[in-house]
Amino acid sequence: VQLQASGGGLVQPGGSLRLSCAASGFRLDDYAIGWFRQAPGKEREGVSCISSSDGSIYYADSVKGRFTISRDNAKNTVYLQMNSLKPEDTAVYYCAATTVVWGRVTEEVHYRYWGQGTLVTVSS
Repeated sequence: VQLQASGGGLVQPGGSLRLSCAASGFRLDDYAIGWFRQAPGKEREGVSCISSSDGSIYYADSVKGRFTISRDNAKNTVYLQMNSLKPEDTAVYYCAATTVVWGRVTEEVHYRYWGQGTLVTVSS
């Protein structure tokens, strides 16, 4: 059972990146999938989450209108499209899987599987 996050890199302010979270050993559509990030010297924070079945989506206020989460169940993959990137978006981004009730998806303690993280650096 494994989650693989990828797609990070170096991008200039205002640029875009698309992160991918691919699962092996289990079906992603059985889980809500969250993206978290941890900037240097800061605690990890929730960025976005997509539900397993009813289409519910959560975005942190800091990324609303700039980031879009989506899932392709046929590919067993969840994506995070990040546009209009800012230097403060610089962080290691993690994807994770949970079956917790929707009201608690921002609480990382409820996530069962975690990817290894992918570094996003926004800098000129």
